[in-house]
Amino acid sequence: MGKRNSLVVGVDIGTSKVCAVVGEMTDRGVEIIGVGTHASQGLRKGVVINIESTVESIKKAVEEAELMAGCEINSVFTGIAGGHIKGFNSHGMVAVKNKEVSQRDVERVIDAAKAVAIPMDREVLHILPQEYVIDEQDGIKEPLGMSGVRLEAKVHIVTGAVTSAQNIIKCCNRTGLNVADIVLEPLASAEAVLTPEEGELGVALVDMGGGTTDIALFHDGAVKHTAVLAIGGNHLTSDIAAGLRTPIGEAERIKQRFGYARTSMVTKDEKVEVPSVGGKNSRTISRQILCEIIEPRLDEIFQLIRREIAKSGYEGSLASGIVMTGGSTLLPGMIEMAEEVLSVPVRLGVPMHVGGLIDVISSPIYATGVGLVLYGMKRQDKNFFRIREGNIFGKVRNRMTDWFSEFF
Repeated sequence: MGKRNSLVVGVDIGTSKVCAVVGEMTDRGVEIIGVGTHASQGLRKGVVINIESTVESIKKAVEEAELMAGCEINSVFTGIAGGHIKGFNSHGMVAVKNKEVSQRDVERVIDAAKAVAIPMDREVLHILPQEYVIDEQDGIKEPLGMSGVRLEAKVHIVTGAVTSAQNIIKCCNRTGLNVADIVLEPLASAEAVLTPEEGELGVALVDMGGGTTDIALFHDGAVKHTAVLAIGGNHLTSDIAAGLRTPIGEAERIKQRFGYARTSMVTKDEKVEVPSVGGKNSRTISRQILCEIIEPRLDEIFQLIRREIAKSGYEGSLASGIVMTGGSTLLPGMIEMAEEVLSVPVRLGVPMHVGGLIDVISSPIYATGVGLVLYGMKRQDKNFFRIREGNIFGKVRNRMTDWFSEFF
């Protein structure tokens, strides 16, 4: 086992599964050394609705990952999603103190950009710099050390419901884990499945999970728009359960084994056996009927994605098209249908940029888990861990120290 601090653990707490991924920093880069998954019971549309069930699922997934990696897990990076997530762009401007941009100036301009009114029940999850402007020279990615008198920052701010974030932290704490940071799930997935070239040219990442579909738009190497749609693969399962009058568990199995995105992909004589509710005899139906239930719901999800991309204003800037990932994208024909409905090139995103257990994690199911590890590795180097203050006085004292150092 490597040094304790060279390990980073990502826990993807999803609506349909909890996935724990252990990564280790080696000379060759990030290597995945442990993976654990367990069915998730306590979430709905990406939000915790039952703490006990969620704690149990996290515990099982983490124990499995610990066993495979041969290590003890204490601290994790975890993802957050759900319909409560809201992202917006903001802009800040400050005067440069000594005619040369210092780290303090960069911090001040970011503070100015995030000085927007946010309701009490929401908290800022991410402040993502898009670009800096020095004396009307735009497109600057790294302003440190540059000469100028006025510094501006364009940032993307992601906010979420305070209670949802607290419940995720509470679930992890109840299993004996500390949360190093909470990361918006599409940003984590992007770390694992996108290439830097795609981010520069313009790309939309669509992470389609069980309860939510997460969207992140990138252009010029920066996040331009984020959104979470409270609709996902579980809605297909519910439709199948209602349409075929079969239990949810059976509907999920039928979807995974016999489902296709398009009705045209199956022939009339293909049959599917459907167990009935309440102990009645099983029925046999045409596979086409199953696909006729799936196709319209998928079409609706793609139309919502299309509307969200249009709303962002970057519809014409996606030169790299769309990268789809997440467990629900494994349905045969899904990528082709997405390409047809959205009228842009679409590819399936599987985790890249890592070594180790590649044959295990090369599936869209693990995109967020692996992305959380990669995100954690980058932040670990910079010591960006959110250390939980024991009391409010510590926070106030630190802030006052900052003020005094600025003035004297």
